[in-house]
Amino acid sequence: MSIGNSPEDNFPEDKRPFEEEDRPSIGSALRQARIDAGLTVDDVSNATRVRIAIVQAIEQDNFDACGGDVYARGHIRTLARAVRIDPDPLLAQFAAEHGGRPAPTPAAPLFEAERIRPERQRPNWTAAMVAAIVAVIGFVGFTLFSGGDDGADAKTQTAEGSNPAATKSPDRKPDKPDRTPDPSDSAIAAAPRDKVTVKVTAPDGRSWISAHDHNGRRLFDGFLEQGDSKTFQDKEKIDLVLGDAGALQLYVNGKKIDDEFRPGGVERLTYTKGDPEVG
Repeated sequence: MSIGNSPEDNFPEDKRPFEEEDRPSIGSALRQARIDAGLTVDDVSNATRVRIAIVQAIEQDNFDACGGDVYARGHIRTLARAVRIDPDPLLAQFAAEHGGRPAPTPAAPLFEAERIRPERQRPNWTAAMVAAIVAVIGFVGFTLFSGGDDGADAKTQTAEGSNPAATKSPDRKPDKPDRTPDPSDSAIAAAPRDKVTVKVTAPDGRSWISAHDHNGRRLFDGFLEQGDSKTFQDKEKIDLVLGDAGALQLYVNGKKIDDEFRPGGVERLTYTKGDPEVG
């Protein structure tokens, strides 16, 4: 009986599906995705907190610097998300090339530990009741013998405490809490003409941003959570890199920037004292 040909037998020799060796390597896929996203190695390193040397090594398919397969998988997943590609195919490819996931820890020692655990002893209720009765008898006897003295002490304490005015502490006005204005609000409100002031807010979502002054000194590098804001000020210019510009709103020298940035788009901007105008 004829079972039939496999699907690959229906293709000519020169038009068969790509073999696994034709698939790009993990490092090549990550590098191409980074370039397509318009990001540099420094941008990816700053966004993921993965060292530049490790990012470069992974893009060259060298995973020794990761410190082990577990860390390598974590770096691959982090870098894939930073360059906006699905990490699952890359992780499956890594598992196929490096022997799969580590074997789970056998459960036998756990059951052995459970078997040798000592049995819990039941409480001795008889001894507890005897101890309670002895404590009650002792308390009653102590109260009978010391009752007279307690009455005298109570009268003395009442007499000493009868003048509430003598023990009343002088009234103190509550301290007024110091209110420090939000540096972001004050910086935008002031907007000095001899400086450039840039405020970045995240009303629509989370985004990674990087800000540098005119000397190239880093002012901020990290994620801005939804609802947060950051204000930067310099005497000449502010350079910005916005990871997801569509989730952000900019205010330059006290004025709102009305540019409609593309969601998920990376923007590189420069603002000076004479703006608002995109640099």
